[in-house]
Amino acid sequence: MPYTYRCRDYPGMEACPASFTAESASEVMKHVELHAEVAHGEDPKQWSQADREQLQNLIVAS
Repeated sequence: MPYTYRCRDYPGMEACPASFTAESASEVMKHVELHAEVAHGEDPKQWSQADREQLQNLIVAS
């Protein structure tokens, strides 16, 4: 079952059109981390556990 994440669903990222679909939630998370780094200038290593949980909650079965 594929999983999907849409960047615009994260608070404050409503203008971002990026979305990712992959076969597992962990694979989607890797895409999200790379996207955050390249497109938004974030360092995923600096994300708090709460940030990661919020992101994981937005990765849904599609």
